[in-house]
Amino acid sequence: MDRRTIRKRLDTDYAFFASEVLRIRTKNGTIAPLVFNRAQQHIHRALEAQLASLGRVRALILKGRQQGCSTYIGGRYYHRASRSAGLRVFILTHEHQATQNLFEIVERFHANCPHAEQPSTGTANAKELFFDGLDSGYRVGTAGTRGVGRSSTIQLFHGSEVAFWAHAETHAAGVLQAVPNDTGTEVVLESTANGVGNFFHKKWREAETGASEYIAIFVPWHWQDEYRFPAGASFKLDQEEAEYAGLHALDPEQMAWRRAKIEELGDPLLFKQEYPATAAEAFQMSGHDSYLAPMLVARARKARQVAAGPLVIGFDPAWKGGDRHAMAWRQGRCVTKIVSRRGLDTMEAAGWAKQVIDGEKPRKFFVDVGGVGAGVYDRLQEWGEPYASIVVAVNFGSAPLEPPPLDERGRPSGGPLNRRAEMWMKSKQWLEDEAGAQIPDSDSLQADACGPSYKYDSNTRLQLESKENMRRRGVPSPDEWDAVALTFAEPVTAVSNFHRKLEYGNAGTIV
Repeated sequence: MDRRTIRKRLDTDYAFFASEVLRIRTKNGTIAPLVFNRAQQHIHRALEAQLASLGRVRALILKGRQQGCSTYIGGRYYHRASRSAGLRVFILTHEHQATQNLFEIVERFHANCPHAEQPSTGTANAKELFFDGLDSGYRVGTAGTRGVGRSSTIQLFHGSEVAFWAHAETHAAGVLQAVPNDTGTEVVLESTANGVGNFFHKKWREAETGASEYIAIFVPWHWQDEYRFPAGASFKLDQEEAEYAGLHALDPEQMAWRRAKIEELGDPLLFKQEYPATAAEAFQMSGHDSYLAPMLVARARKARQVAAGPLVIGFDPAWKGGDRHAMAWRQGRCVTKIVSRRGLDTMEAAGWAKQVIDGEKPRKFFVDVGGVGAGVYDRLQEWGEPYASIVVAVNFGSAPLEPPPLDERGRPSGGPLNRRAEMWMKSKQWLEDEAGAQIPDSDSLQADACGPSYKYDSNTRLQLESKENMRRRGVPSPDEWDAVALTFAEPVTAVSNFHRKLEYGNAGTIV
């Protein structure tokens, strides 16, 4: 390539610029070109795709420790700011030392930049790097200061370890608002997990469920080539390790590294937070005992079953403004599909339900009639047959269908407290069945499934955590698994061809 072609590519191709111009300090202390690892390649593809489609970047990155995320973002913004006029970059971290570390990465980029590619430098100190010829540059701050970055105008913002920010909500109302919704602007918030209910967790769940323009990017720990130890001939996996390795297709050296790291951290749950294999497990905390075990749900995500038997659909209409209208399709051992929508009123929700029934002809369509669901059910009933026969009202708070088990004295003891607990109990039994069960491979679905905790009342009846209590601790309503649970509301048998013709007409369409 001639010099002009190379120059143009350096201007427009960050991956090329990184490998040709940028230099990093590797984990073994050497200075080397920034060649993207697998995690960085994944992040790059996602951000470039959003930039192409939306015109700007709004992203959250959930990752394990030391996977090169901050280095990637630092290089991305150095590429933009050192080759474009009028761009302001701001980096906000959770603590002073982290601020220094990230700024050192940028300073290393600049110090090692070839003279022909290095922009003229004006201000250069511990908190600012200014390119005077371009009127572009960097500033850094620490989240411990409430008003940091508030009065600035920023085009490129990097929030690091956001789950550990002090005053996170204040920063969201301040420095994030300093980034205009203009073409080419970027906001990237990255972090390891730090429990549930904090600002980062809320933003992640919004992105994961499509409730914001932010995209959710997850990076599993086992993508790092260096996260492995030699596994000798005597190395054997226990039952839990063997299942984990099978779910994530891990080799013995990766499992040897995982075992050593768990021993070092002293807590398997802390390993999942610091080195997650899925987004759902990153937010697990030792203080939360979910009714559906995470490994049980993870196993179903990776299972492969044949969808057989009558189609049953569960529909959980949104109860409050932030909730989703969630619909689940199940045939026997397979939940084949989950669809969530927001912003539907009662008539729109009923219209969606009618459209699905018309097109997919389920044997039964179960609707939660608590709250706005009653209006959806009533509207479907007004449309007459076959909806009147197919659509079944389910009240989560009503008494269980099945009678409670009896103790040795013939008194009711155990079982579920209400219909919702009964259906979740049946969904758990379905997941535990030795024949297996399959669900969509979705972090959002697993987060919902593992969201509610549980307890037993004085009669040893299962009581699931209420949606209200989940909201109080910062966890959204588990709408998608509530929809799955609804498919277990009643036993459903296959219908004969004769009765199907009576319900749907000889041509197979709704009459």
